[in-house]
Amino acid sequence: MSTASLVRHQVRYDGKTYWRSPSTIFFAFVLPIMFLIIFVTVFGNQRMELADGQLVSGATYYLPGIVALGLIQTTFTNLAVSLTASRERGLLKRLRTTPLPTWIFMAGRIITSAAAAILLVVVLVAIGRVIYGVAVPTTTIAAGLLALIVGTFTFSALAFAVSTAIPSQDAALPIMNAITLPLYFISGIFIPQELIPDGVREVAQVFPVKRLYDAFLTVFDPATTGAGIELTDLGIVAGWGLVATIVGTTAFRWAPRTD
Repeated sequence: MSTASLVRHQVRYDGKTYWRSPSTIFFAFVLPIMFLIIFVTVFGNQRMELADGQLVSGATYYLPGIVALGLIQTTFTNLAVSLTASRERGLLKRLRTTPLPTWIFMAGRIITSAAAAILLVVVLVAIGRVIYGVAVPTTTIAAGLLALIVGTFTFSALAFAVSTAIPSQDAALPIMNAITLPLYFISGIFIPQELIPDGVREVAQVFPVKRLYDAFLTVFDPATTGAGIELTDLGIVAGWGLVATIVGTTAFRWAPRTD
């Protein structure tokens, strides 16, 4: 079987497993959509001010953050949880005894997560446009695609790296939520950035969640001129991805912790 055929087979297998998990569907798709609807409903769709002074609707204000959150939930939280579950059930250990190359297994998981992330972003943008009248960006589409690619790479790599430190399947989701939820808050995804203390905002700038959010915020900002590519933000996100790739490839565990 050719390499391309092996990759296609692995992606099909991972895709079937992915979409058969109710918890995966909830945390990857239902939850981000719920957040968008709840935020706009509770806080209203009235005009809100961005950091550059531009006034936008509430939906336009919240959509970039929910897009970033959805990508992170799909490629980071869910992937790390599924990797831990596969490891602790002995699936990864048995996989190592097969002729399947390691990189094809990893590629299958990452491609599946990336496809789910792309689908979620399309759904969120469609909801924002159809229900709330959010303007779909045209001049910044390339910037949005670049942010999507860099974000998918980085948070998938982080999922492999973080999964090495998760002790058990039961601990996976609580640990991932303990990592992501505080970062969502300090990055301004859940609350307006002007309500966050300056010192906390400075801390958030170190992490890829805030940087990815800012990149998407520029994409959806009606006042953005030019291509809207935030090289500094995406460079920091990519830097996290490179470090995570090194950690993930050198420290990734295939055997259950009990072995």
